Amino acid sequence: MSVAEKQPPPVPRERPVTLLVPTWTKTGIALLYDEGSENAFDIRLKLTKEILTIQKQDVICISGSNHSANHRTVTLRRQPVGGLGLSIKGGAEHKVPVVISKIFKDQAADQTGMLFIGDAVIQVNGINVEKATHEEVVHLLRNAGDEVTITVQYLREAPSFLKLPLGSPGPSSDHSSGASSPLFDSGLHLNGNSTNTAPSSPSSPIANEPKYEKRWLDALSIPLSMARISRYKAGTDKLRSNAFEVLALDGVSTGIIQFYTTQENTDWLRAISANIGDLTLQNMKMANKCCSPCDQVIHMGWVNERPQGTDSSQPFKHKFLALKGSSFYIFSTPPVSTLDWVRAEKIYNLCEVLFKVHKLWLADDYWLQANFYLGLHQDYDLEDQRPYCFSVMVGQGKSHFFNVELGSELAVWEKSFQRAIFMEVQRTGSKTYMCSWQGEALCFTVDFALGFTCFDSKTKNVLWRFKFSQLKGSSDDGKTRVKLLFQNLDTKQIEMKELEFQDLTAILHCIHSFIAAKVASIDPMFIDSQSVARRYMYSN
Repeated sequence: MSVAEKQPPPVPRERPVTLLVPTWTKTGIALLYDEGSENAFDIRLKLTKEILTIQKQDVICISGSNHSANHRTVTLRRQPVGGLGLSIKGGAEHKVPVVISKIFKDQAADQTGMLFIGDAVIQVNGINVEKATHEEVVHLLRNAGDEVTITVQYLREAPSFLKLPLGSPGPSSDHSSGASSPLFDSGLHLNGNSTNTAPSSPSSPIANEPKYEKRWLDALSIPLSMARISRYKAGTDKLRSNAFEVLALDGVSTGIIQFYTTQENTDWLRAISANIGDLTLQNMKMANKCCSPCDQVIHMGWVNERPQGTDSSQPFKHKFLALKGSSFYIFSTPPVSTLDWVRAEKIYNLCEVLFKVHKLWLADDYWLQANFYLGLHQDYDLEDQRPYCFSVMVGQGKSHFFNVELGSELAVWEKSFQRAIFMEVQRTGSKTYMCSWQGEALCFTVDFALGFTCFDSKTKNVLWRFKFSQLKGSSDDGKTRVKLLFQNLDTKQIEMKELEFQDLTAILHCIHSFIAAKVASIDPMFIDSQSVARRYMYSN
């Protein structure tokens, strides 16, 4: 990936080249975690360009009967070697059903073609065992004789620890004592008490009996357009371990998707995020067809915002940000129509805001992390307990504090704010503010071509003018007054100009925006070299 970039075009219609990620089509196995029961069960994820689909396993009838596969009654003939050919887990004492956790290849249960790992045992020889303990079911199966009839129902959301793959090794528990545990496989000890010592015929499906298959079936589809990802536990700053959830525009959630490894979690996060980003780009292009060239959408997307005026213990809230034309918008929900743009919670002029990336928690920043955990961080800007944070400072000394889910998103926001502000500065050309000094009403202009100009508000007479390059320093009282230090080109002496503004913060941000835009117009690579978030991307 090349660090160098060409100068951005006047109207950004594509994502920065160095941040492009290919569209992902991806399939894989994961877990769906239930926070209430603290159980997780197997699911399959299917990712396309526009949709994330969650599939759950179910047993379906493929031939021989139109009856539902919800309940199946199967007769097993106990074999001298291998017995019933299955193992079970679970029990009422653990608030989980008794489930077939193993089926041994080519043995009795496998030969029927009607039993599957994940089947909950409902009846044994007509006796209901739905509320039975593990040991009670084991006792029934062991003493049921050579022919055992069981009724089962496939449990789509069986906890993953209750199921093991077909043909996996036998249980490791000690079966010599005849004891069993609901959380370990009870298998070999189910083979006892056979009254027939001669080999019995195998349990195999009859020609007229229905045939069943276990298949992955679509359970939930989440449209990725305007969707968002959340890696945090609700109402906290705690990251979920190898897990996240995806929420659609209408609020429908996938639930908590959990992965076995950090690498799998990272790969899926990147893939889903990339597809959401591509769809966002398409939405921007559609919106820009209805907008004038000077009112184009530069970037938009979901963030998390810490509520203003609260301490860091308050939970973040989901917000949707947009950079469009001359303005920075904050929404509670994404704008989906032209009218929605006037319904933003906040709208700020881009020339009068200041974007700031907060400290990144880099993986190899051990010194910083150690200081934080030892409580030695008083001198560092670590008010952000989450990584990938930025703030946008606005007028009257106020600011908004945001967090995004991925470092790549932070890099895109940093680049997009720069581009949006620079373009607005070039479009506007100049901005003039009312000010005063020693009781006189004055006007102060920041001009992209000319620099700084101060003139009398009544007579319009120019009092002084300096180029951007002549500004050598400044200071302010944090309220209304600012001192600007300019170098006279003739005398080389420093001249101080003091002014008073009603909204000092907005003026200081405007000065910063114009100077940064001027530098970028002369040396575009300088801005990239100062990018905190982009340096993070390249280092990873």
